[in-house]
Amino acid sequence: MGNCAIVGINWGDEGKGRMVDLLTQDYDVVVRYQGGGNAGHTVVNELGKFALHLLPSGIFRKGVVNILGNGVAMDCENLWIEMQDVMSQGVELTPENLMISDRASLLLPWHRDLDSLEEARLADKKYGSTKQGIAPFYSDKYQKKTVMAGELLYPEYLKAHLADILEWKNLTLDRVYGAKTYTLDEIMAWIDDFGAKIRPYVRDTGAFLRKAQAEGKSILFEAQLGALRDLDYGIYPYTTSSNTIAAFAGVGSGLPSARIDEVVGVVKAYSSCVGEGPFPCEWFGEEAEKLREAGAEYGAKTGRPRRVGPIDIVATRYGVQMQSATNIALTKLDVLSYMDKIPVCVRYEVNGVETDEFPFPTLQNIAKPVIEYLDGWMCDISGITEWDKLPEAAQRYVEYVEQAIGCHIGYVSVGPERDSIILR
Repeated sequence: MGNCAIVGINWGDEGKGRMVDLLTQDYDVVVRYQGGGNAGHTVVNELGKFALHLLPSGIFRKGVVNILGNGVAMDCENLWIEMQDVMSQGVELTPENLMISDRASLLLPWHRDLDSLEEARLADKKYGSTKQGIAPFYSDKYQKKTVMAGELLYPEYLKAHLADILEWKNLTLDRVYGAKTYTLDEIMAWIDDFGAKIRPYVRDTGAFLRKAQAEGKSILFEAQLGALRDLDYGIYPYTTSSNTIAAFAGVGSGLPSARIDEVVGVVKAYSSCVGEGPFPCEWFGEEAEKLREAGAEYGAKTGRPRRVGPIDIVATRYGVQMQSATNIALTKLDVLSYMDKIPVCVRYEVNGVETDEFPFPTLQNIAKPVIEYLDGWMCDISGITEWDKLPEAAQRYVEYVEQAIGCHIGYVSVGPERDSIILR
């Protein structure tokens, strides 16, 4: 088995967690390589239903090593809460099956404060942040104003380093926002509490990955969010603050020499989106609510209703290209079973001209969807696990999407459970 990246093709929330949980049976190591606790991967298996935010989705497979790479925003507090939650449901987490890169930077309490303060300042121009501190964290990281998880192993150095950063950070909190500042004792108390809990899991994961690579072990790289939330290639500025694309997997995992043999792009059978920003095919009112209820479209982290609409071929084709996807997992096909005619956004109209190209961010808000309709199947398909047993209309829908986005659909998901999958 070679190396594989599982990535989102659209705005996130496509169902990546269930695909990682499914495919980890074939891999030795799973690595989260970017993002933080601002989004969730929902996984349903024999142990129960889980909403993972920081933990890699391979933690449910015995014998699989799970790594949080250097590209992740390491929130000790939320990670520990999440670890306690999954351990309480019978999932074993030890330094042998969960490792944290010593080069991952720590997301600190002031990052969450700054996230909320800036969203409040932006008011009706806000970016739609989940207020988990992600943007301030990555800003600080690129300004070299963070501490790394490995510093938890050197407490005296860590304290001096935090004191230097604290002086600078308090200037921002006080003079820019007029907000509460922090004392060194407060931050050290937080470190002593939550940092101490994750300290046993911190190690040189780069060395571990290099050894695993030399031994021919297979590695699965897990992304957060989707291509349209990528900082460089997404719907800027309504993106996340890291690179969600597969090309970043080696850098963010701690194994820049990694060769990615397969990129599984995850696409929902319709469109959904959490947060602000352009969403050309968005539905509103009763039509949207019916789809939202059918698909249980509520954020795994926030619980807020997701924006929904028909599948967007223009955005999906663009996401496939940005991710260099070699295989597609189409999720939640069963949700469309209530529709007699299924809408598909096949093109955009921008300034009166129809286009197949995903537009520059400045034009995305004025893009209008051009809709065509395919026949629905109007029956329950959630128990089907063989392609030939799908209704012909469902097969035609999958084949239409496959041809339109230019990438083979190898997996068709008809439910959230691990085995609710059709292999093509």
